[in-house]
Amino acid sequence: MNLVIDIGNTFSKIAIFNNQELISVSCVKDVNIQYIGELKQKHTSLNRAIVSSVKNFEPETELFLKQNFDTFMQLDYNTPIPIENCYQSKKTLGNDRLAAAVGAFCLFPGSNTLIVDAGTAITYDFINEKNQYLGGKISPGLDMRFKALHRFTARLPELKKGEIDKLFGSTTDESILTGVQLGIIYETDKTIDMFKEFYTNLKVFITGGDANFFDNKLKNSFFVNFNLTVLGLNRILVYNGEI
Repeated sequence: MNLVIDIGNTFSKIAIFNNQELISVSCVKDVNIQYIGELKQKHTSLNRAIVSSVKNFEPETELFLKQNFDTFMQLDYNTPIPIENCYQSKKTLGNDRLAAAVGAFCLFPGSNTLIVDAGTAITYDFINEKNQYLGGKISPGLDMRFKALHRFTARLPELKKGEIDKLFGSTTDESILTGVQLGIIYETDKTIDMFKEFYTNLKVFITGGDANFFDNKLKNSFFVNFNLTVLGLNRILVYNGEI
């Protein structure tokens, strides 16, 4: 069995796979040795682990994984993956972006696929029908946009996402909500439209903590998969056991 740890900017996911079957997944604020130890006791055949982190990974936790698992991998730009990485600055590519691309490849191999990961930042990543990861776009996420409007102005309040069914606002709060939220909708729909112009039969995945925000808002069709990144990480772990 495989332990998959995806450490994000705000939250982390810990998933357990039986080979390539997802058994369980949990979202946690911090990854700690105690929780991993409890999982190890509960699942005695848990013997392989992979970690992807967008920030510093605690050395004590890393040591624990190395000592208690037969196989331990920490994803980086040198890790063999089952797709071709054509990104020019591989060292600066976020591990979560690459893992999500592999996850999309697992579900639709040989397809033109756009992955929208709506988290702290919104990333748009593309893998083509030749199973080549080509790159993407990075944009501020929902909370980041709300915080920026408050931080870099003198009087605008800091808001959170909310329901809004207007084209424009008649109060300052409504103006912020429509500006931020409709801006993201327009941006995402336009990005999908542009990719469709160049790539046929485009499939679109939306993942990340704010994936539900897009429900019934985009004119383009898409698949929602909250576990795309851990699915890709597990596939990378399995792949490295096969080569």
